[in-house]
Amino acid sequence: MTPGHVAKILGSLLVLLAIASIFSLSLGPSGIGLSDLGTVVGEHRDPATALIIWELRLPRLILAIIVGAGLSIAGAVLQSLLRNPLAEPYILGISSGGTVGAFVAIALGIAFASLTVPLLSFIGSGLVMLLVYSLGHRRGVLDPHALLLSGVMVGAFFNAIILVMVSVFNQEMRSAYLWLLGNLSGAEFSSISVAGPVIILASLVLVGLSRSLNLIATGDESALQAGVDVVRVRKMGYVMASLITGLAVSVSGVIGFVGLLVPHACRLLFGTDNRIVMPASMIVGAIFLVFCDILSRTVLGPSEIPVGVITAAVGAPLFVYLLKR
Repeated sequence: MTPGHVAKILGSLLVLLAIASIFSLSLGPSGIGLSDLGTVVGEHRDPATALIIWELRLPRLILAIIVGAGLSIAGAVLQSLLRNPLAEPYILGISSGGTVGAFVAIALGIAFASLTVPLLSFIGSGLVMLLVYSLGHRRGVLDPHALLLSGVMVGAFFNAIILVMVSVFNQEMRSAYLWLLGNLSGAEFSSISVAGPVIILASLVLVGLSRSLNLIATGDESALQAGVDVVRVRKMGYVMASLITGLAVSVSGVIGFVGLLVPHACRLLFGTDNRIVMPASMIVGAIFLVFCDILSRTVLGPSEIPVGVITAAVGAPLFVYLLKR
């Protein structure tokens, strides 16, 4: 795993991401294609085309890249820390808390500003994160198994709250359904500018833990002998992964399978070394979600399918294939 080899792999993935981004900007139900991208800049640009590209497609593309990258690296970290191949960002119940927060804003009619729903969603995610961490401690030490079980049970409890709210506020829940299925159509630069930098920074912190995660994978005692502060690394990994998940839910709703599938695919392609799996997961996750967003806009165009439905439809059979391999 030489630096040149890593740079070659990541460079190739970045080229693929750039190609996917160009297609994302040029595909959609409006009829604006690849040849029209040049008309959105310059002195004689077309205002209607520029509006669609800059105000609709570009923020959606940026959101897909950030959320896909964040969820993927969060999944890779949780799978390493919990030593569970089926672990993913939503297994800790954080997405359920964020969804409840969004539902409260929508049901009570206080979703009057573009940041209201994401703000309450993030608050819900943060409260669940604190609850799960408090339940995941045994004798003052964070226990991975207790954390995992606490996340599953807290997530089930909040999912029950979601069902109750859907039943009680049925008329107000149409936009909430889109949130529950994962949706990038409401992407705005205002919410991206708040959540995006934090997700990127937290993801880079997780990349910096790659070597320590490699050592922890060999066993806590071996990692301690190698000079790794196992408790600090675990706590840092859980907090950063939870923060990324909460922010992703707050701006895009619940998008599943990204954090589960992408790290497995990267390990299959590049090996198990987290020094390549972590950064590769970020880029491959961004490519995957951009690709799924393109499908969501074009498969039944001009109608749109929530991107969470596409990730599940694409991710489920791919994951079954990976399991069979």
